[in-house]
Amino acid sequence: MIRALGMMSGTSMDGVDAAVIETDGISIAEFGRSGFRGYSDNESAVLHQALGRWPGAPGVAEAAALSVASHAALAADFPEAEVIGYHGQTLAHDPQGRGTHQAGSGADLARQTGRPVIWDFRTEDVRRGGEGAPLAPFFHWACARWAVGQGRLPDEPVAFLNLGGVGNITWVDPRVAQPEGDGACLAFDTGPANAPINDLMRRRLRQSHDAGGLMAASGTVRPGIVAEFLCHPYFDRPPPKSLDRDQFGQLSQAVSSLSDADAAATLVAALSGSVGAAMRWLPSRPAAVLVCGGGRHNATIMAALAADLPCAVRPVESAGLDGDMLEAQAFAWLAVRVMRGLPTSGPMTTAAPDPVCGGRISHPARHRSAIEKSG
Repeated sequence: MIRALGMMSGTSMDGVDAAVIETDGISIAEFGRSGFRGYSDNESAVLHQALGRWPGAPGVAEAAALSVASHAALAADFPEAEVIGYHGQTLAHDPQGRGTHQAGSGADLARQTGRPVIWDFRTEDVRRGGEGAPLAPFFHWACARWAVGQGRLPDEPVAFLNLGGVGNITWVDPRVAQPEGDGACLAFDTGPANAPINDLMRRRLRQSHDAGGLMAASGTVRPGIVAEFLCHPYFDRPPPKSLDRDQFGQLSQAVSSLSDADAAATLVAALSGSVGAAMRWLPSRPAAVLVCGGGRHNATIMAALAADLPCAVRPVESAGLDGDMLEAQAFAWLAVRVMRGLPTSGPMTTAAPDPVCGGRISHPARHRSAIEKSG
């Protein structure tokens, strides 16, 4: 077993999550400490200015340096971790075109932290024809098996719904022995989640998010906007499939003339509607949808999901898991899998033709190798 620190800065760009787990890359032996480092307004502005840009474009180097520095500062609080799984900051994602871009060098982070860093988890999957996302599904399988062992979940299929900047869902069957096995997982992005709501609050009210969903709760949904949004061809495309954070910019434009409250309410309805549309692609109805990520703190979102979905909707804490740290924990677990050469994605999670072991390993005392430079 290895004590690994996973670190994640998601598309909501509110800060860095960090969490330690002890694992062999298959089972979870123990969940360790966790922490969070929020971005200042200036830091958030640096990251937002680089959104949608590729390496070499203006602002990207600054975003990459900020990512490394902020992660290194938080990693110093976890001396017990033997290795670090570092996701970097996604700035652009175009798997059918230019690829995927997570800013921040794991080699630089290894030098700054003095520990091995496993990073660049998505590039190899895209290179082999996969979508490069989502990457947490294999970890969701491990979480479901852990929760079954703890008596917190039934030994039958469940779904994990992560509501970060973008929403993604993982259907898992914990009875299958390996996450890459037939019938173990199906995962895909459901649609925009917190990103449009957070962007609305930031632009109009200089707030990072709609705390508790209070703004949305006071508004009136415009069903015509939601219906038009759900006609997007993405929702008729079979999974696996993935999205860029700003791929649905027309949704934000559609609510731009609405009041703050009505815009927030309509964005919540669009989020919930997109998850409802995703349910038809699942292999079977899950025993429950376990919600993780920041969206589960929004009572208006949770109420909308409960109304729109054909099964129980519960925060992931009901299974004994930490919904704020699940993605950070995922990259700790994935880091150990990379070290062991085990698959981190596969045909039913990213649409890669075969199981893929993505990720690179950088050591603190080593200059970047040729493969690190070429990636």
